[in-house]
Amino acid sequence: MIDLFGIICKPYFVIDRGFGLTMTAMSRQIAAMPCDWYLIRLIHSVSRKALPGERLWTAAQLAYEPVIRFLRARNRNGYDVFFRPFVPGRNSGYILVDLDDARCAVLDAMFDNGHEPCVVTETSPGRFQAWVRISMTPLPFATATAIARQLARLYQADRASADGRHLGRLAGFTNQKPQRRLVTGLAPWVKVQYAALMMASQAPALNFQAAPSRSAVQTVKPVLAYSGSHADFSPVAAADAFTAGHAAMAYQSLLQRLRILPRFPAPDWSIVDLWIAKELLRRHVPPQRVKTVLRLASPYFPRSHADPEDYLQRTLARALHDLSCAPFPARDARCCM
Repeated sequence: MIDLFGIICKPYFVIDRGFGLTMTAMSRQIAAMPCDWYLIRLIHSVSRKALPGERLWTAAQLAYEPVIRFLRARNRNGYDVFFRPFVPGRNSGYILVDLDDARCAVLDAMFDNGHEPCVVTETSPGRFQAWVRISMTPLPFATATAIARQLARLYQADRASADGRHLGRLAGFTNQKPQRRLVTGLAPWVKVQYAALMMASQAPALNFQAAPSRSAVQTVKPVLAYSGSHADFSPVAAADAFTAGHAAMAYQSLLQRLRILPRFPAPDWSIVDLWIAKELLRRHVPPQRVKTVLRLASPYFPRSHADPEDYLQRTLARALHDLSCAPFPARDARCCM
């Protein structure tokens, strides 16, 4: 900028492009991994020593400009920025799959198998980290670790990172590991390759298989059979024992098919219960089975309902009424999706 006297002056506002990239990448990753708290840990790339103190931050605090500038300054000083969604004493429902030297086929396989990541970051060229949401509610660390090891074996990921407490890299900062330097000598950025507010469609099955009693329960024929990411539920005539695992598989898979969480990040679960009930009834699931699915798998049930059984009965009655008022209440489920 040149003023009236020909003197070169600095502009009033200087755009910090690096800051903008960091803020955008952070916000994309955090928005796709909602949690009340996030644990941030800064580890020096050479000494591998953590910066003293661990801090818990909310999403709002991590969007605060001084906080971002503090983390960027430490990153420039050689500290890598790691994080994970945090719940005291439990896993928050997210699993890290550390895919060193991953090819696109590996990520495609995760989607094909119903283990869709909610976030994929490229930590350096050709190296990825995938976060898979496996539960809407916190899990015991033992269960989360069992699932992490199962995913690591399946996708040939780093088994040393397969545990329910492991941290991943936060996008928007540079990977300071000396061996990850680019040919230019610069540290590569940790980039967001994919981010979506979603839970893996086969998350209920992963939780079911990780349960301590899985060997005994897996022999039970499920009331609702589910054959794949594009299949429909079909009723099973056998009246075998109906477990919470079966209910969760039915509820969460329909939750995924209806794309409820991407559209409504903080839904009213009473409304969601109604939608799920109607979809189950469309698939000719008996009304009593529908009530059982809601009772066992509706998040945080019975929530604030003073009379849970009355709530379930009213939800079922409303679902039956809505379907009876539809032009084609008995239409096949494949036609209405």
